[in-house]
Amino acid sequence: MSKRGTRVQDTSGYMLHATPWRETSLIVQTFSRDHGCVALVAKGAKRPYSTLRPVLSAFQPLALSWSGGGEVKTLTRAEVAGIRPLAGPSLMSAWYMNELLLRLLPREDAHPLLFDAYDTALTQLAGGTRAAGALRRFEWTLLRETGYGVDEAMPDFDDPAIEPRLRHDLRGRLAEILAGRPLSTRRVLLDLQTRRLSTRLPSR
Repeated sequence: MSKRGTRVQDTSGYMLHATPWRETSLIVQTFSRDHGCVALVAKGAKRPYSTLRPVLSAFQPLALSWSGGGEVKTLTRAEVAGIRPLAGPSLMSAWYMNELLLRLLPREDAHPLLFDAYDTALTQLAGGTRAAGALRRFEWTLLRETGYGVDEAMPDFDDPAIEPRLRHDLRGRLAEILAGRPLSTRRVLLDLQTRRLSTRLPSR
């Protein structure tokens, strides 16, 4: 089938980001297991009674269908494939992963291992369990899948003894790749931590 006639049915994916397009539609940046990052136009998604409106939500597993060619395809269907409630620090960690995917992944380049690492991290974040290991696995896999990984064996991501060093090394490598373009979510998190610390300090 030619690229012009591309049609995808019910592929597993997530919405990473959405921006308004015209009066009633959205441009949705998605991440799917079999197709990577794909931009889709969700026609009429901003209308009050659109079937897409309650479905298109970040961090919720979706079954996505689309058609068309070019850089932006047309979303033809989206269905909820699970519920992942996130709040507070977990929500910030999830936005952090989304921003990394949007910054570093090329369009329409499938990375099933990275998708699985992302999905696992979201599951642990939503479950309220310690998700540090899952986040390190996601960062490590992202670096490996995009060709920026370190030449060493896969570490034990669930070992709390090495987590601080691993976090430092991975974040440092990501900072090098971003080359002076810090993540918005990282700046927000640091600002929140600074404010939280300032509220604990005694006034003079």
